Amino acid sequence: MITRITTPFSYSTAVVAGDYIFLGLHRGFGESFTQQIHEAFRFLKDTLNEVNVPLDNIVKVNVYLKNIADLPEMERVFMDYFEKDKFPARMTTTTEFIDKDCLMMIDGIAYKGLN
Repeated sequence: MITRITTPFSYSTAVVAGDYIFLGLHRGFGESFTQQIHEAFRFLKDTLNEVNVPLDNIVKVNVYLKNIADLPEMERVFMDYFEKDKFPARMTTTTEFIDKDCLMMIDGIAYKGLN
């Protein structure tokens, strides 16, 4: 069975397929990178809560940064959300965004079967 958490746009916030949750783009809003990444994590938690899965069940993330200089702050913030030695697999890259105010986005995969 496949379940989708839809948006009014042309993508789903998440798609649950079996024991896996495929997370669509999550971005935050705010003036600073730090504000945006914390808000993105809040949105990720909200999405996962809709399918009763905790944030620490995320097994893979892709992080898209507008500015590579934000990488050290991204590393620090990840430590606020995941226990040491229990980080998801991660790929980080830089890109330009359509929205000029967007400084970062996260997508990924979570595993539902641990609950």
